Amino acid sequence: MARILVIDDDELLVDLLRFTLEAHGHELRTAGDGEEGLEIAAREPPDLIVLDGMLPGLDGLEVLKRLRAAPETADIPVIMLSARKQERDVVGGLSLGAEDYLVKPFIPEELAVRITKTLARHAA
Repeated sequence: MARILVIDDDELLVDLLRFTLEAHGHELRTAGDGEEGLEIAAREPPDLIVLDGMLPGLDGLEVLKRLRAAPETADIPVIMLSARKQERDVVGGLSLGAEDYLVKPFIPEELAVRITKTLARHAA
């Protein structure tokens, strides 16, 4: 069981992720914006973060930069989950240190598999 922090302002999507990921045995924490997500990640570092690219206030790329800059969160794997599908967005997220980038709409089970694989890589 992994502790996963989902930073996304779409409540329906968060509910879908909760249902899917808890069915895979994961424990979820959620944040509705980037500032709250950064606070939770620093206070209670999760095993993995699922990060929306488009958030109110700080956008996902800025949150990712700050996660990578802070010693307590620099090594937490991040999977970007965003409606932004332009090449510059995907490449930008991966270049800033995201482990993976999945474009919305997505298949929930695909995200679950990507999370499992990412966690396995980081456990090794």
